[in-house]
Formats: sequence, C-alpha cells, structure tokens
Amino acid sequence: MSSVTESASQVGAKNVLRVGSLAPSIKVEDWLRGQPVTKFEPGKVYIIDFWATWCAPCIASMPKLVSLQGKYRSNGVEVVGIAANERASTADEARASLDAWLTRSLPNLNFPIAFDYAGEMNKLWMDPSFSVGIPSSFVVDRDRRLAFIGDPTKLDNVLPKVLNGSWAGSDEAKALDAERINMGQRVKRERALVEPIFARLRAAMNSKDWAAAVSAVQEALAARPDEVELRGLHAELLLYKIRDMPAGLAVLRELVRDAIGTKCVVWMYVAIRELFDPAKDYSGFPHAERFAMGKDLCEHILAANPPQDSELAKFLSYGPVAQYYYETGEKDRAIELVEVMLKWLDAAPIPDKAKRNQVQRSLQALASYRGRKALLGGVLFETAKQSFEKPEPGSRREAA
Repeated sequence: MSSVTESASQVGAKNVLRVGSLAPSIKVEDWLRGQPVTKFEPGKVYIIDFWATWCAPCIASMPKLVSLQGKYRSNGVEVVGIAANERASTADEARASLDAWLTRSLPNLNFPIAFDYAGEMNKLWMDPSFSVGIPSSFVVDRDRRLAFIGDPTKLDNVLPKVLNGSWAGSDEAKALDAERINMGQRVKRERALVEPIFARLRAAMNSKDWAAAVSAVQEALAARPDEVELRGLHAELLLYKIRDMPAGLAVLRELVRDAIGTKCVVWMYVAIRELFDPAKDYSGFPHAERFAMGKDLCEHILAANPPQDSELAKFLSYGPVAQYYYETGEKDRAIELVEVMLKWLDAAPIPDKAKRNQVQRSLQALASYRGRKALLGGVLFETAKQSFEKPEPGSRREAA
C-alpha cells in the first residue's frame, strides 16, 4: 500500500474533518487509471470523489465528473476517483471487477482512479468528516485545505466559487458544512441503535422465520418510521408471508395514502410493487381494493415529473404499472410501458447487474404480454400459453 500527498498531522481520526481542515493523506493499494497523484500541488484544486460500481448515484455522477475535468482542467482542477467501497470476497476479485467495469462503462475517463480495498481512505476521509454515504466529494483548494465536502451534484455551484475565491468563509459554505456534520452525527447515532435490530431482521429473513421478521421490522420502524423500504417489507411480510390480510391491508393502505400524499415516486414504487408483482399470490387480496389502489398509484406515477435522481424509481415503477394495465385488459398500454422502460434502461446510469436483472424481467413481461418469444444476449424468453391470457380477478400470475 502506498501513501501519497502530504498529510495533516493535526487532523486525527478522532477529530472532525471540516471545511478549512488541511487535507488528509491518500492511502491506496493501486492506481487503476491515470497517473498517481504524488502530492497536492500548491495552486491546484482537487476533487477527491468516493464512489463504487454498485452505487447507482455514484455511476450517475461519473459522467458529470468527466465533464467537470474537461471543463476546468485548464484552471488547474484535477479530479481523483477513490474506489474504496467495492464489494467482493477478496481484493483481487474487487480489483478485477472494477477494472472490467471501467473498461466497459467509462471509455472516455479523463481522470485517475485509485483502488482501496482495505478501507484506509474511509478512516482518513469519510469517517472523520461524518460523511455517511457515497458518492461523496471533497474539494481541496489551492492551499491544500478542504473547501467542500458533500454531494458531487453540488459541484457545479461550488467549484466556480472555489476557483474565484468567493467560497471560502462564505455563509453558504459554513451552512452546508454544519448541515453535513449534524446529519452525519445523527445518522451514526441512529445506526448504532438500529444495527442490532437489522441483524435480527437479516437472521429471521434468512431462516424464513416470518413472525420474528415482522417483529424486527416493527421494532425498526419505531426507530425509523419514514424508512419506506421497511414499510414496504412490513406490508409484504404480513400479506404474503404471514398471510394476515387485515393487518397487512391496514399497513399497505397507509403506505399508499402516504405515497400519494407525498408525491414521491420512490414511495409510490415501493407501494405499487406490493400490488402488481406477477410473482405474488393475490388470491386472498380483495380484488376491488387492489385495483382501486393500483389505479390511484398508476395515475400518479405516470403523471409524476421527478427530478433526475428519482427517474430510476419512476421507470422501474413501469413494470408493476404495466402489470396493472395488463390485468385490466389494456394489453397494448402494458406493452407500451414496458417498451418505454426498456428504452430508458438502455442508457440508464445504473449498476450493470441491476440493469441486466431488470432488462431480463422486462423482456419476460413483454414476452408474456405479446404472447411471443423475446431474445436477450442469446437467451430466449417465452411464456406458457395459458399465461398469455388475461387472468381471472384475484388469481395468481406466476412470473413469466
């Protein structure tokens, strides 16, 4: 493992790393792309970006970083990507997977990429700054001090001000820094409280102890009542595992109502997939209520005009929305929606594995709706003849 750049001895792991702090050192195992950064050169500005190939927002931010590097290189800006959170059983596997992803997905990469499997960079940069998620960017100014720590989507606004000298000491910079630290401290406290609960939940799910899983979810929701994925899992367990229809319906009704009320496509996606997933057994679900809730959600999802970072949830919602239209007899509408989703997925900045899985499911649905075969990467998808037919109300539709 090599150490590059000049370290700030006074910035210890126990101290808060904030705007104005001297930039820490960089400790990485390899430089997979570009020239290694040997030091923070005075007069240059660096963007140190933490990311991973499994992280959809990280992947979405990479083209923006490529663009920023091209736009501001003549101003002395250098972007450095830090892959410090790759998931694999060994460092060699993680390195090989990352290298293949870079070759395949970022052929126009114009900045160096460092690989850190041991987690040293998180200890030096992420943890002391109370940065609790990726992507996360650190801007190092011309004096080798941190000028910004946070979401790379804010760089379009921040970077020009760092370059012209108006950012340092500004009220905006101070407010963002305080907000990040306060949020990070709060999130870390919450994580310490809920991690034992999530450990019990994982164990219960793995052993298919659904009663214990429900209990753990309810305990987790007491700590995180607005965690929408937990609310969706709560409904799923009650409706389709425990088969407690009254309790499950009460939970799902509340989720649908809140999703529509907040106009949040992420919430609506979680809700609609509990109602129109071809793999779920809806035999005990009240037919009229299922379709009434589905109608409301579908109308709001299709009308939503979400910000760019919510597009993923909207287009993934088109799968269960298409299933709703298919089951109501509007086959052409269902086909149209799946085709729109496939077109979006083709260029979507999402992890490769997630994209492949979603494309496969979409092609299977398309084969079912059309009553014909579909081909993807040499794999033929087709559905039994009976699954082409419109299902009876409330009947179960197996996954194509």
